[in-house]
Amino acid sequence: MNFQKKIFSIESKKEFESLTLEIFNYQVRNNHIYRNYLQLLKIDPFRISNISEIPFFPISFFKTHCVCSLSKSIPEIIFTSTGTTGIKSKHYVTDLHIYRNSICKGFEYFYGPIEKFQFLALFPFYREDSSLIYMMKYLIQKTYKNGSNFIFFQKIPPLHHEKTILIFGISFSLLDFVESHRDTILDGYNKDNVILMETGGMKGKRKEIIREELHHLLKKGFCIKNIHSEYGMTELLSQAYAKKNGIFRCPPWMKVYIRDPEDPLIHIENHKIGGIDIIDLSNYLSCPFISTNDLGKKINDEEFEVLGRMDLSDVRGCSLMTF
Repeated sequence: MNFQKKIFSIESKKEFESLTLEIFNYQVRNNHIYRNYLQLLKIDPFRISNISEIPFFPISFFKTHCVCSLSKSIPEIIFTSTGTTGIKSKHYVTDLHIYRNSICKGFEYFYGPIEKFQFLALFPFYREDSSLIYMMKYLIQKTYKNGSNFIFFQKIPPLHHEKTILIFGISFSLLDFVESHRDTILDGYNKDNVILMETGGMKGKRKEIIREELHHLLKKGFCIKNIHSEYGMTELLSQAYAKKNGIFRCPPWMKVYIRDPEDPLIHIENHKIGGIDIIDLSNYLSCPFISTNDLGKKINDEEFEVLGRMDLSDVRGCSLMTF
């Protein structure tokens, strides 16, 4: 079943909840790994009538299982995580059109038409199996006439004076760029027309620092007022965005919950810290109900913060699937 039209036209909480239950039932019928997980939890999926009752699937299973709703489908691409140690996650994407739709519609939901941007992607590597690289490559191809391109630590290319400049990079690569181009960044350009967007952590390349310190260093290095952030991962096809202070919001087909660190099946109230659970309906061909290893807290029903990674030794209930 193709849910795309419904997913990307959600306009209300009621529509989101109704479609979430519909996709949950689709998952139960077609995703045998998720169905087996529910059986191990001794949960009867046919008794679930509210989205608050839907169990979330531990993200670690993307490292050990081919998580796919249509087992006979051939993936168009397999995205692989950039994990620094151990087994890497793999996301078997059977329909790239869904990802491209999510990239474009998610970005435009927060920032407006992509045609008004010049995208400059600052990365220390180029991997065809990276979902992040694929996202930026797609945005660059769509706006190539605006001068969009990848930057591999060379000087920033000529900037388009009639477009908004969006410089996007992994946290450690942005800091490296600041240090190696300290006196030449954005010289002579109107910095009010520049968006600097960071994503991810230090990936083992630098000492991890808190977001406030990272943003302070980037503001100082690029001489701009606010740092934007993107929150996404290999295992998901949608992204959340923060326009300042690391306060994230999701597009209408994506929602974040915070789970109790002691009981992964219980969600906790706003302002309390716990593990981040995500519903990403665009992920319906793999699994849209993901229990991540990130720590965070909800500020209100629409906004949340990402506070770091969980100590996996404290995660309970994630070792059930050994089949």
